Amino acid sequence: MCIILGVSVSVISCIIWLDAGVKDRIISYAEQKLGAIVNHLEKFQDVTQCQKYIEEQSQNDRLVLIVSGRLGREIVPSIHNLQQVMSIYVYCMNRTDNEQWACKHEKVKAVVVQFDELISRIATDHEIEGTESTRVRERAFREVF
Repeated sequence: MCIILGVSVSVISCIIWLDAGVKDRIISYAEQKLGAIVNHLEKFQDVTQCQKYIEEQSQNDRLVLIVSGRLGREIVPSIHNLQQVMSIYVYCMNRTDNEQWACKHEKVKAVVVQFDELISRIATDHEIEGTESTRVRERAFREVF
């Protein structure tokens, strides 16, 4: 969280990827593609370790979670209401099955089956937030001066 002229602006602190079968090359590619919006990516294959990591982060941090459908069913209900969890993206093989449980959690921004769609959604969502934050900063600057 940044404070600019008394206005708070959310910035992604870390992207957390929870998937028992995630490949290192996929993570490396994601880091490369998302490097413009975040410089820290944590990878987990175990729900308990991931949940512990999330809970240990400051409430001022802004975390984005990418999770598989199977592990998402386990972890999302437990971490959804944590202030530091900004948004959740479900990356899975079966969109229809996972949308059924995911739609009950407003922080789940998308359920996607294609990697490029996942990257695009995160980048677009962050860009929209960044644009809104820029407008707020500009408005605050004009009001001060």
